[in-house]
Amino acid sequence: MPTTEIANLRRAIGQLRQCISALENQYGDATVVRRLANDLERLHIDAEDLGAAMPAPAPRAADPREVVVVPDTPYDPDLWRGADDEGVGGYHPHHR
Repeated sequence: MPTTEIANLRRAIGQLRQCISALENQYGDATVVRRLANDLERLHIDAEDLGAAMPAPAPRAADPREVVVVPDTPYDPDLWRGADDEGVGGYHPHHR
């Protein structure tokens, strides 16, 4: 059974379809109108796929009594091999 959001999405796609049809009548086979029609078809396909998909389960509420232990030992340097540090450049252990 579709959710309210999916039903609203399908309704909006129907409204867009009417608008694009009016634009096709006004502008003919213009490239920009064909692109809009193509985008609309992709939206329709994605909306149908989403309507057929099972919603993701609700996230589990965190238990405030649950303790997550984070070790203070250094990470294995191999984890960073080939990784870049955003905005700083590559990780170079010899440039500490």
